[in-house]
Amino acid sequence: MSMQIVEKSGEGLSRVYGVTVPVAELAERLEARIAELTPQMRIKGFRPGKVPPAHVRRVHGKALMAEVVQEALNESTQKVLADNNLRPASEPDLTPEGDIQQVIDGKADLAFQLAVEIMPDFTPVDPATLTLTRPVYKPTDAEVDEALEGLAKQSRTYEPRTGKSVKAKDGDQLIVDFVGRIDGVAFEGGTATDTPLTLGSGQFIPGFEEQLVGAKPDSTVTVKVKFPDDYQAENLKGKDAEFEVTVKEVKAPVESAIDDELAKRLGLDSLDALKDLLRKNLEEQYAGASRFKLKRALLDVLDSKHDFPLPPKMVEAEFGVIWQQVQADKEREALPPEDAGKTDEQLQSEYRKIAERRVRLGLVLAEIGRAANVQVTEQELLQAMRQEAMRYGAQAQQIFEMFRQNPNFQTQLRAPIFEDKVVDLIIEKAAVTDEEVSKDDLLKEDEMPEGYDAA
Repeated sequence: MSMQIVEKSGEGLSRVYGVTVPVAELAERLEARIAELTPQMRIKGFRPGKVPPAHVRRVHGKALMAEVVQEALNESTQKVLADNNLRPASEPDLTPEGDIQQVIDGKADLAFQLAVEIMPDFTPVDPATLTLTRPVYKPTDAEVDEALEGLAKQSRTYEPRTGKSVKAKDGDQLIVDFVGRIDGVAFEGGTATDTPLTLGSGQFIPGFEEQLVGAKPDSTVTVKVKFPDDYQAENLKGKDAEFEVTVKEVKAPVESAIDDELAKRLGLDSLDALKDLLRKNLEEQYAGASRFKLKRALLDVLDSKHDFPLPPKMVEAEFGVIWQQVQADKEREALPPEDAGKTDEQLQSEYRKIAERRVRLGLVLAEIGRAANVQVTEQELLQAMRQEAMRYGAQAQQIFEMFRQNPNFQTQLRAPIFEDKVVDLIIEKAAVTDEEVSKDDLLKEDEMPEGYDAA
C-alpha cells in the first residue's frame, strides 16, 4: 500500500495520525474490483461473462468506489494500530479532510485524520504482596434449631376443630365460599368456592380476615370492607364492598413435630440429614457474605495502589450509565437520603469519581487477568446463560436460544465471570487472614462509596 501515515500529535493517552491514500491507488483498486466482478455479471442485452468493463464502470462505478474507499479506511486504520503497536481503548474516530464526493468521483486523494485513545501502560501490583482480612462467622446450633422451627411451622397441617363451641381463632384455616357485591351488584373476580383462608395471614384485603374471627362452621357472615386506594384493579380502587361469606369448615393448625417424619416429608432420610442441610445452607450464606466483604476490601486496596491516566471516553461512557440511573432515581424520588439535598454539580462531581474508580479497577483487574492468562471457558459462559435464562420461567428455552445468537449479550455476561475469576486468583495469591466476627457485623451494610463492588 502506498499510503502515507504521519503522527500529528501524541499527548497523554490520545494519538492523532494523518493518513493519505493517493487517488492513483484508489483507481487501481477500483479497476481490480471491476475486473473481478465483470465475468460474474448478468446484464440484459449482453451474453453471460461478456459485459464490457466500461459499461460496469458507467453503471456501478460510484457504488464500487464507495466500497473501495470504505475498505481503504478500514485497512489503513488497522495498519496505523498495528504499525504503532497501539491497544485502542475505544473505537478510533475518523475525520475526512477535503470533499469525500471528489474522492468517490476519483478526482482526489483520500485524506483523513485518525484520532485514537489508547490503553494506559502500567504495571499492576503483584497480588502476592497484598495482605487482606476476611471476616468469618460460623452458624450456631441455636440458629440451626431456629431454622428447623421455621420449617416445621411452614409444613404444619390443619385439622377440623372439635369440641362444643367451634369458633374460628386467629391462625385457623377456614374453607369458605364468598360472593362480593358493590352497591348490591356482584363484581367480576369477587366470587369463589372452597377457598382456603388462614386468618391473620393478610392474604385478603385489610379488614376481611379479622371479621371472620369467631365464625362457626356452616354459618354465613357478611364482611364489610373498603378496597385500598392503591388496589391493582382500577374499577375497585377505594370502593366499599360487602362479601357474603359461607364458612364451610374451621380447621386448627397442628404443629409438625420436629422428628424424622418431618425430614421424610421434606424428602430427606432423617432429622440429622435435615439439620446438616440447614447448617450447610447457613454456612453457604455466611461464606457468600464473607467473600463479598473480602472482595470490597480487595478492590479498595487495588484502588489505593494504582494511579495512572484513564482513557477519557471510557470514563465518559461509565459516567453516562451511572448518571442515567441517578436521573431515573431522581424522577422517581428514590435518591438515597444523603444525595437528596445536593445540587447536580455536586452529584456529578461525586459520581464522576465513582466512574473513574470503576474504570481504574476494571483496567487493573483486566491487566492482572491478562498477565495470568485468565480465560472464561465456553462451559462457564453456557452455564451463566442457562442461569440467566432460568429466570424467565416458561420461556427459558427461547431466551437461552436468543442468548446463543447474541454476541453482545455474551460479552456482557463474560465480564462479571472474568472479574470473579481474577478476584479469586488474587485472593489465592494474597496473604489472607480470617477474623471471627459477630453475625451482625458480617451481615451489616458497610458505609462504602456506591459502585464499590462494581469494577
